[in-house]
Amino acid sequence: MYPTVFQQVLRAPFFTLPDAVRALHSIRGRGTYAGRVDIQRGTNALARLCAAVAGLPPAMRDAPLRVEFTAGADAETWRRDFGGHPMASRLRCRDGLLVERLGPLQFRFALHTAGGAVYWNAVGARLFGIVPLPARLFAQVRCRERVHEGRYQFLVEATLPLLGLLIRYEGWLQPA
Repeated sequence: MYPTVFQQVLRAPFFTLPDAVRALHSIRGRGTYAGRVDIQRGTNALARLCAAVAGLPPAMRDAPLRVEFTAGADAETWRRDFGGHPMASRLRCRDGLLVERLGPLQFRFALHTAGGAVYWNAVGARLFGIVPLPARLFAQVRCRERVHEGRYQFLVEATLPLLGLLIRYEGWLQPA
């Protein structure tokens, strides 16, 4: 039995997380979760262009969300369907950080736990996995995962200097 990507990144604190968070990040092989999501998008032209390049979903309220996970020993692929708008990313552990590839961008996140929640904070990014981008540009790219009302709940927010809000989405998931 191999450790999952999130077990590799979080190490011992992973095992203190609430059951619903631990279960989602303990998938080996394939798993599917479903739930609902609210999405806000930035409104200026440059924010819309950046969101389109990254393949981010449009704004929507109380939309269906389905996430298919494929997890192996070295990486996980998350295929999300936000009300008919797909978005896929690939995650892995590298040097104690969570590395997520989303379209042409590769983010590096430091993860920590507090109060039963997992917090992701971007500490770096690369274009096409090669060209380093200034880390300070992505200081407001973050995620929180927790249990609320017995379900796995998430909040993802990306705000960039000069552009403002790129995207903010939050909702819940449970095993499909």
